[in-house]
Amino acid sequence: MQIRRYLGILVGFTVAGCYSLQPALGVTPDTGKNVAFDINDAGRVALGGSMGPEIGQVEGRVVSKEGNDYLVAVSIVHLLRGGTQVWKGEQVHIKSEYVSSVYFRQFSVVRTATLGALAVVAVVTLVKKDLLPFGIGGDDTPPPDTATQRRIPVRPRLIPPRKMHYPFPPLGTP
Repeated sequence: MQIRRYLGILVGFTVAGCYSLQPALGVTPDTGKNVAFDINDAGRVALGGSMGPEIGQVEGRVVSKEGNDYLVAVSIVHLLRGGTQVWKGEQVHIKSEYVSSVYFRQFSVVRTATLGALAVVAVVTLVKKDLLPFGIGGDDTPPPDTATQRRIPVRPRLIPPRKMHYPFPPLGTP
């Protein structure tokens, strides 16, 4: 049924939620955390050969931390001039001296609640206006019977049978 599909999409968007980047404020990220690193000029020069020269921020999951090095499974690279590159978990070594700021990716309850409320309002509005493709909502009652809508059945006319006309004379019996 199509209504289940649309409700599933609505629930999926609401459960996926919204995430925001919050400053780490001196806390070092643990293994397995989703983080974002702002890369400084020295980092752009050092990582330019493997990641590109205009790196502004690197987002990903910390795979391991060895001394001053982070091994990060990169998911998104934000460029200095506003572009983004989507990565598929390629692992990159990033030294802590290449990082100017660290951010944690955290679930935002307020943004998710706002998104969920807007989605519910949109679905209710579509149902009230009878705009959904699966046909729920709206008024399905037929209009009242009035004189202008009254139908009178037509009586069938009897048509006399036609005489059969043969183009050839009948054949005799052998």
